[in-house]
Amino acid sequence: MSQPRHSGEHSSGKPSSGRNRTVRDVVFVDGVRTPFGRAGEKGIYAGTRADDLVVKCIRELMRRNPSLPADRIDEVAVAATTQTGDQGLTIGRTAALLAGLPRTVPGFAVDRMCAGAMTAVTTTASGIAFGAYDVVIAGGVEHMGNHPMGEGADPNPRFMSERLVDPAALNMGNTAENLHDRFPSITKDRTDAYAVASQDKLAAAYGKGQIQPDLVPVATMKPGQGWTLNTVDEPPRPGTSLEDLAALRTPFRPHGRVTAGNAAGLNDGATAALLASSEAAAELGLPVKMRLVSYAFAGVEPEVMGIGPVPATEKALKNAGLGIEDIGLFEINEAFAVQVLSFLDHFGISDDDPRVNRYGGAIAVGHPLASSGVRLMNQLARQFQEDPSVRYGMTTMCIGLGMGATVIWENPHHSEYTGYSGAVFPTDNSSAETDTASTKTEGAAA
Repeated sequence: MSQPRHSGEHSSGKPSSGRNRTVRDVVFVDGVRTPFGRAGEKGIYAGTRADDLVVKCIRELMRRNPSLPADRIDEVAVAATTQTGDQGLTIGRTAALLAGLPRTVPGFAVDRMCAGAMTAVTTTASGIAFGAYDVVIAGGVEHMGNHPMGEGADPNPRFMSERLVDPAALNMGNTAENLHDRFPSITKDRTDAYAVASQDKLAAAYGKGQIQPDLVPVATMKPGQGWTLNTVDEPPRPGTSLEDLAALRTPFRPHGRVTAGNAAGLNDGATAALLASSEAAAELGLPVKMRLVSYAFAGVEPEVMGIGPVPATEKALKNAGLGIEDIGLFEINEAFAVQVLSFLDHFGISDDDPRVNRYGGAIAVGHPLASSGVRLMNQLARQFQEDPSVRYGMTTMCIGLGMGATVIWENPHHSEYTGYSGAVFPTDNSSAETDTASTKTEGAAA
């Protein structure tokens, strides 16, 4: 294993000018999320504030990691796509204050649409690597019931008048249909079969208790109904069949291929992750669930935004000096089944490859836009713990207006792990002391 990578000091112990600064290892310590809900007045989070959801996640991270003094947190970055109302007012800072963190802890807001939380992670991780931070909290929240996608948006008329982008670029469903046009081998039958598999894999993961440990129970109150403790995701539809999906309408195009069944829904939820330098993790006795290896973002034609993970992955692999064959686990956000299949086809990976989305994906569990990046990381970290034979894994997603994002991680349980050896490996510090047996049952029936 490698020695710790220090942040650049002269041998005299005096701070360097920065010219000789070396990059520090960044580790994923822990991650949590709320159960995801369906957006709308019938959803579990109707009447609940978005900022309260992310505050739940921050508080749970602190509860699960009692060796971390709150005043050691150097930054809180929280993403939201629609930054207004209860998702506005520099939500990273307001959430930190609402969570009870010291007033000395700063915070900021992030927006990169679906990759908001992923960008919060990579941005603060860069600060750790540079030496500006030791410990950070990064995550995201999206309450699509309170703030429908595109609410209040005012696209510059030049986009249309100067034909800077195709009009379809402003509607994600249309971009998915365009992707079908570009890759005719990705048929509706294939996307429906992929969607059914996603539902089946999520139901199996719930049955094995693989999802519940990362969930923060959220109590909600509705007039006339009283209080409810939400401990499982609301969107899953276990038992979905190909026949069910074949009967759904195609809302984005007559006789199209994209339906509510082979795409992620409209959802509410929040996530948060704890990141640290490997030295700080060792000093504070924090677990190491993953080490960040590389990341990349890429732009593509906005009208086929779903292809974005391909160039982002190629850049991230190049930065890491790895090939696609080195990746043993993939967590790909399932905004649309066609988007995932275009990625798999490009890299020669089969639709049912066991390395891909072992616990299912957003088609089943939901996609509260800016929060989803950390969900992918949570699931990858747990799979690393379950499978020490895998050395490298990947989290990747497409992004509205034509972008992609990819982060490559290393498994600290692998025999050739190259990260700092002084940090502590994780035991199950989850909040799943909630009744696991009943949660399994509820998850299967959600």
